[in-house]
Amino acid sequence: MPDLTAEVGPQDHSVGPEDAPVTMVEYGDFECEHCGAAFPVIRRVRGAMGDSLRFVFRQFPLTQSHPHAELAAEASEAAAAQGRFWEMHDLLFEHQDALDRESLVRYAEEIGLDVQLFADSLRNQTYRQEVHEDFLSGVHSGVNGTPTFYINGDRFEGYVDLPGLLEAIRIALNLGAPLHRGTWGHQEQRKS
Repeated sequence: MPDLTAEVGPQDHSVGPEDAPVTMVEYGDFECEHCGAAFPVIRRVRGAMGDSLRFVFRQFPLTQSHPHAELAAEASEAAAAQGRFWEMHDLLFEHQDALDRESLVRYAEEIGLDVQLFADSLRNQTYRQEVHEDFLSGVHSGVNGTPTFYINGDRFEGYVDLPGLLEAIRIALNLGAPLHRGTWGHQEQRKS
């Protein structure tokens, strides 16, 4: 499996210190049920690791399986343009069953966005290119389903649960360097 090919940079949506010893990147789809199941796990991982972890979210909408995924990804990018990516990210995962245009506009209003600007950007597909660039970076890194995680640039092959992710992050902290495949168990990862 390829390692992460696109380095984390200022174009990415990240939370946590830039100089954190561990960076975890998720390629996700807001309509993916497995990403939805991983969402509270990631929150707990972030809480447990504190300033030792920088978390990055990249778009990987699986449009053939999830008809609202592309629009939801664009909505999160439109929110990012107004400084509210993470608020929209959380709402989208909390309301995966309501990702139609009307619901997205309601979420924009809920988090205090300029709703007209937000709606116009969805209508004009203003952020489709940003979503596409994230998607392509995932393809180049070998992403073929969601969620897919990379820890310090190495693909995480374990089961996406709290113990598995914490173990991989702690290994990364102890190594102080990129991980090598085989460092953690190769349990089958659920994909959508």
